[in-house]
Amino acid sequence: MSEHVIAVLALDGVVGFDLSIPCQVFGTAKLADGSHPYLVRVCGPRPAVSATAGGISYYEILVPYDLSVAAEADTVIVPGLDVTSQVPPEVLDLLRGSQARIVSICTGARVLAEAGLLAGKRATTHWRAAPELARRHPDVLVDAKALFTGDGRIYTSAGVAAGLDLCLHLIGRDHGAAAAATAASMVVMAPTREGGQAQFIADAQPPDDSGSLAETLTWIQANAGEPLTVADIARHAALSVRTLTRRFRERLGTSPQNWLLQQRLHLARKLLETTDLPIPQIAERAGYGSANALRAHFARDLATSPQRYRHGFQHQG
Repeated sequence: MSEHVIAVLALDGVVGFDLSIPCQVFGTAKLADGSHPYLVRVCGPRPAVSATAGGISYYEILVPYDLSVAAEADTVIVPGLDVTSQVPPEVLDLLRGSQARIVSICTGARVLAEAGLLAGKRATTHWRAAPELARRHPDVLVDAKALFTGDGRIYTSAGVAAGLDLCLHLIGRDHGAAAAATAASMVVMAPTREGGQAQFIADAQPPDDSGSLAETLTWIQANAGEPLTVADIARHAALSVRTLTRRFRERLGTSPQNWLLQQRLHLARKLLETTDLPIPQIAERAGYGSANALRAHFARDLATSPQRYRHGFQHQG
């Protein structure tokens, strides 16, 4: 069996951890006969790039292969990038013309979106980058809750460690569950996250560019547990419902109702993490009305239950 060539793109401002994930997971993968099914190549348009973490450049990475190697690869992976990094036109051209499997990790999804590969597709990214991705690319069906998405050829993962989940998933698709389990043991993690959970998101703050909506967004967060309606929100913002909805779409990439539901979910999660309140009381305080409604939203939005969330994420004293 010939090796499956994986090209990991190293662009200036690449998130160093994201770049290392596919190198580590695919580079150490082995089959039952001891063979290595993947050949990993780090490629880019420049011989050296700056590697970042949290938007800060920490070190330089030498890039041993140019884009011609990526053009012939079986899988092309785009790690996350610093938000200020520009994507070279030749990289976008390569992605548009490629017949390979295309994968993004974390904020690398914006590169796929800029290349037009995510139009009309469900995609994910780091939860913090999801509103901006939705705003800049309204043709992309951004799912900020998913750990990863894929349609058989185009794949995207959520933030940072979710890239591990996606890489293991791809090994499982290529070579079966046993190969994925072996690869998972090499990086000391489970082949799949327990419960198939969605990505977990820290408390959201109103975006810096939310402009005239900032006061209303803060008000919604403070009153998320109340029985608010879109009309109530519009009244607070001194806007018509139609104008309010348009402003939310333009600035946040979502509707007022969905943003309210997100804040209720954040409130419920915070109460589960920091209190011992019974589930029915949390449901009432977070604006869900009943424990059954809370469970339904957790199942739909986080692919878990309130009880399991509390067990896995409650702060230890």
